[in-house]
Amino acid sequence: MAVRVKICGITRLQDLHAACDAGADALGFVFYEKSPRHVTIEAAAALVRALPPFVQSVGLFVNAESAFVESVLDAVPLDLLQFHGDETAADCARYGRPYIKAVRVSRDTDLLKCAADFDAARGLLLDAFVPGVPGGTGERFDWNLIPPGLPKPVILSGGLAPDNVAEAVERVHPWAVDVSSGVEAAKGIKDAHKIAQFIAKAKVAS
Repeated sequence: MAVRVKICGITRLQDLHAACDAGADALGFVFYEKSPRHVTIEAAAALVRALPPFVQSVGLFVNAESAFVESVLDAVPLDLLQFHGDETAADCARYGRPYIKAVRVSRDTDLLKCAADFDAARGLLLDAFVPGVPGGTGERFDWNLIPPGLPKPVILSGGLAPDNVAEAVERVHPWAVDVSSGVEAAKGIKDAHKIAQFIAKAKVAS
């Protein structure tokens, strides 16, 4: 099975083109002001309009007010929503859009319960647990904490980069991998060479 690749934290048109040209399956746009990869609604709308066909647009939210999410959806044609905070299943489903739920994994995380609680989610994005930081930390978690037979597609995130994504795909066999800081030249600024390396190594490994 060919693994899918999401490049998250896109803020610039040239990074969008670099990711699409390298074969990205999805691009993530961060609607969280505390993130260095945050984009405004207006900027995101312009970026999403530039996407070629068959590349998904994913909007990332962290404990956002429902009115804000609605304002984004009114302006930006997102294909998929990604909830990265403490949202409940009802919070995630209220917009009537396909969504994935991010889970920050630690030894105390019950991923089977998460899969049951978020039964309507299209998948679970598994990231590292770092206190006080909802994501994008560049930290890797212990992949052995993922139980076999998890009844949801796994999007593996957390500390992935060109030098370890092949190992991640071979060991975890995720549905998709997600990267942000691992393909950056600086926070919010992607490196086209790293993007191309990451996608090529992920696809070959699968």
